[in-house]
Amino acid sequence: MTLKNLGELFDTFEREAFRLETLADYSKSGNVDAYQAFLSGQPQPDDYNESWLSEVRTHTGDGKRIYRVHILSRPLTPYLRFELGWGYRKNATGGEEFFILDTTDKPNPLESVEDFWLFDERTAVVMHYDDTGAITERETMPDSRAPEFVTIRDMALAHAEPFSEWWEKHAGT
Repeated sequence: MTLKNLGELFDTFEREAFRLETLADYSKSGNVDAYQAFLSGQPQPDDYNESWLSEVRTHTGDGKRIYRVHILSRPLTPYLRFELGWGYRKNATGGEEFFILDTTDKPNPLESVEDFWLFDERTAVVMHYDDTGAITERETMPDSRAPEFVTIRDMALAHAEPFSEWWEKHAGT
């Protein structure tokens, strides 16, 4: 198979797209303006993240699954309060599923694993970041490496809990 970029994989996946998130701060890689609005106490705009939400709705409406596990510990960073409070809660309305692997009171079973997307248990894209949380590279792995990422996904899910349950217990922490 020809290695595809992240956009092509989102356009062509057939069953599921899984994301593992490991960082406490992605503020240099995403919607900087929305993050600043959150920090200044502005309300979330009604159309916040609408482009992604529309894509998610299309995929989930076609019976595809988009889901992620975020490995984190409390207290939450300002960025995580933003991502979970604005992003996850909004994106869940489109059918995206979220899970939290909270390492506050237990060891991280995936300590040295990098962020990645995994499509159809077949193709992984590893996300590389610098020390500030800015993305530096998206590396599409050969399909022969997919079993490694399936194993990591399964371990993350085995140690995680659904976001809604976690949020109910820890939203302010």
